[in-house]
Amino acid sequence: MCPGRATRVSVDLRSVVAYQADPWAALGDPTRRAVFERLAERPRAVGELAAELPVSRPAVSQHLRILKDAGLVIDRPAGNRRIYHADPEGVAALRSQLDRFWGQALATFKEVVEQDNEEVA
Repeated sequence: MCPGRATRVSVDLRSVVAYQADPWAALGDPTRRAVFERLAERPRAVGELAAELPVSRPAVSQHLRILKDAGLVIDRPAGNRRIYHADPEGVAALRSQLDRFWGQALATFKEVVEQDNEEVA
């Protein structure tokens, strides 16, 4: 296949989001978690994050892309930089999942305790 044809084909194809990264998996990486924790404190630019972490600017950018794909981070332009901050909707979705897990765990614990009390009686 000639290079011109391959380029034309890729230009003609619509961009489709094939998947959205899992927020829990995104936060499983310690460096990404550190980036996210800093953004939860206050908005920051890539350079500021890189200065606070033992990783390069390009590495921070890659971590931000994964966090953004996972719905945990959003950004806005500010001159020639982008300012990143935690996405409240993404954080709320994580909180909702944790609340559901916690509720299920408490319900299961209650059932076990009640069964143990019935067996003792």
